Parts: sequence; structure tokens; C-alpha cells
Amino acid sequence: MTVRSRFAPSPTGYLHIGGARTALFAWLHARHHGGTFILRIEDTDRERSTEESVNAILEGMAWLGLNYDEGPFYQTQRFDRYRQVLDHLLDAGHAYRCYCTPDDLAARREAQLARKEKPRYDGRCRNLAAPPAGNPPSVVRFRNPQDGDVVVDDLIRGRVAFSNTELDDLVLARSDGTPTYNFTVVVDDMDMGVSCVIRGDDHLNNTPRQINILRALGAPLPQYAHVPMILGPDGARLSKRHGAVSVLQYRDDGILPEALLNYLVRLGWSHGDQEVFSLDELVTKFDVEQVNRAAAAVNPEKLLWLNQHYLKTADPDHIARHLSPFIGRHGVDPALDGPPLPAVVVALRERCKTLVEMADKALLFYREFDGYDPAAVAKHFSAAVLEPLIGLHTRLEQLADWQAPALHAVVEEVAAQHGLKFGQLAQPLRVALCGNAVSPAIDVTLQLIGRGRVLGRLERAVQWLQSQAGA
Repeated sequence: MTVRSRFAPSPTGYLHIGGARTALFAWLHARHHGGTFILRIEDTDRERSTEESVNAILEGMAWLGLNYDEGPFYQTQRFDRYRQVLDHLLDAGHAYRCYCTPDDLAARREAQLARKEKPRYDGRCRNLAAPPAGNPPSVVRFRNPQDGDVVVDDLIRGRVAFSNTELDDLVLARSDGTPTYNFTVVVDDMDMGVSCVIRGDDHLNNTPRQINILRALGAPLPQYAHVPMILGPDGARLSKRHGAVSVLQYRDDGILPEALLNYLVRLGWSHGDQEVFSLDELVTKFDVEQVNRAAAAVNPEKLLWLNQHYLKTADPDHIARHLSPFIGRHGVDPALDGPPLPAVVVALRERCKTLVEMADKALLFYREFDGYDPAAVAKHFSAAVLEPLIGLHTRLEQLADWQAPALHAVVEEVAAQHGLKFGQLAQPLRVALCGNAVSPAIDVTLQLIGRGRVLGRLERAVQWLQSQAGA
């Protein structure tokens, strides 16, 4: 059997990392089995569904690299098909019209609660011979079986049984004719040949209802895998108070897509003690039946660790493509003036955890800084370094080979001429070039800043030191 899995978000908000993890599991399941991954937008909630949310979902999927083979399909474009299947169920006696008003239903619900009964539809219209006088508005309900059990052999949770006596006759279509969630999902999964439904375990109670509708339609049953929820570090349900929960917020915070994918897949799934996986490894090793049935808690420090790992090890050209817009946020176009961005990535990758941090540190290579850090000045800028810095300016102005080894040799030579150790000149030079005492290796820093900016910043530092001496 060809494996066909789907991701079916409702466009009522951003792509939550819980939804992204579900999409990843469904995508991996399809890719592992050489199957098909379908994207379906469940937008029948017209009041809450927005075009902005649809775009956020599509953008998040694209950024993560979760390419779909079919879709996106939109439920609002399939209303004719839902009406066709609804008519079939009515004609076959598997559905019926219910004329109970909202007030009637509310009153019966209150009475059931007063009797300490589980509130549910009491089947009042189940066997009506004819509609009431005047043919008032009606909903369409599914005629659920009244005996027996529905058994879900869940790939993650194992065997779960539901008694049909606990399932009331759910509404398939509202009085205005719009279909409900549980009905549209069944029709879509049937029409799209979905073989495995991977979704959050908050949908588990919907599964027996959907199975009964599928059986009424004579459709094959898919396999089901209900993944546990994601919790915050405190064990509470994940929410905005725990930090970023939107996929695009993680992107904007400087997380790489491969780091987030690696992080999400480990929230509930493991393969031995391995922590870092390439996408090819995940496709090969992922098995939805190995997903833990217990809820997983986020660990922000683990995500930062993974992100730093990828910053250190991924192709610099790849990192540069993701870094470029973060540089652009500062009004800098790295293609116009300054060193190649991949070279900057190599210089900074060991000391950054996010692209935001890397972009901040990269600015010194592309534009001037405002002033000197007082602590760095107090420690490294003294009258004793004035002459060595002047000597450096002279030697660097004459240097033909502006590469790190030759630059290193010049700093070493000038330091020796003034009776200084290498670091005793390198640190004041850093302050002169960067405004503070933190940068990559001084020879790399010199090379990336470039001849013109280096000479200009040295002149500025010399003038500043001279002004302080004369003050």
C-alpha cells in the first residue's frame, strides 16, 4: 500500500511549533516510506480563518523545507463535494435532519447535568417520520451506531476502545448548510486516500466518530497516530509566556531551520543516544511507532545548543544566505561594501548561538562604530600604545599582501620593535578597530575589515589618544 500522510492546519493563527512538529512527523513518515505528503488547509471556520494565517502557514512550511507533494487543498473550495456526500448519507439512512433549537438543546443539557448525567444529544429527532409543521431550520446529524465498540489501534498510544453508547449523534452540517470539522475531515481523508493520520492527541476523541462515518461511507480506514502535546519547561501547556511558540518567531530570532527541525523531532522521538541528525538520517531512521506517548517539554538551551552546532558545521554559504536578512535589518547591504559574507560566517561561527547575535557582531566589518567601550579603553588604551599604533599604520599602509598570515606577521613585527608581546599590541589594536576588546583573531579581523577601513580606524584611534594626552 502506498503511504499517504497529510498535515491539515486550521488557518486561525500562526504555525505553532506543536503543529510544525506534527507536520514534520507526517512528512518524515511519508518520506521514510517513499509515499506522498499532502497539505490541506482546513478553513471552514470562516470567522476565524484569515489569509494572513494561511500565508504564515505556507511561509513556515517553506522555511522549514517541508515540501508537500499535493496541495494545498482548501476545504472552502470543496463545499459541493461535502454536500454530495451529505446527501448520500441522508439517502442511505446514515444521517437525519434534526430540528431541535439551540434553546431546546441548552435546556436538555442543563437537565442532564442536574441529573449528573454526561451531557449529550438525546436522539429526539432520530426517528422522526416527517419534519415538524412549517419545516423549520434543521441541522444534519450522523446516525451513530448505538451498540458495540470502536477500537483504535493507534500507532503511538496502542489499542484504545470507545463504546458507541458514549458517542452521540454528532452534527455533520449546520442549519446554514456549512459542514462541520468531523465531517469534512472524513470526506477529505477518504477522497485523498490518506493512509495514515498523524495528529495531536487532542483529536483522539474525534477518531471513533470519524471511523464510524468512514464505515458508513464504505471507505477504508486509515491508520492513526496521535502525538502527545508539547509542554513548557515548567510542565504546563506551552504558551506565549514560555517564549516563542510560532515557527516564524523562531526564524526571526535567528534560529536555523535545520536546528529547529532537529529540535522538534527530538520532542518525543529518539534513536538511541543520537542528538544531531541530518535530514537524510531522519528520513532513514524515523518511525512514528517510536514516538513517545508521554508529553515532551521544551528546553530553550537545547535549541540554542543545536543552533550553535549548525552555525559551526554547516556550509558557510548556506549560513550566509540565512544571515543576510539579519544584516539587512541594520540597514547594511553586505554585497555593496565589505568582505564576502561567508568569510564573516567562518570568522564568527565559533562565538555565536543565533543569527541575530552573528549579525550584531558582523556589523564592525561593514560600517563604522559610534565610540570606544570605556572598560576596554581603561584596560587597553594608554599613552604607551600610541607609538606602536602609529607604527602599525605605517607598516599596514605599505603592505601589499592583505591576507591573514602577512597581517599577523606585521603585528608581530611592530610589537617586537616596541618591546611588546603580541597580545599587548593586539588588544589595543582590537579596541582601535572594533571599539571593544572582543573580535575574531586579530589577523582575520584586519583582513575582513579591509585596508581602507583599517587605516581610517587606526587614524581615528591615534587622534583620540593624542587628544587624551593633550587634555
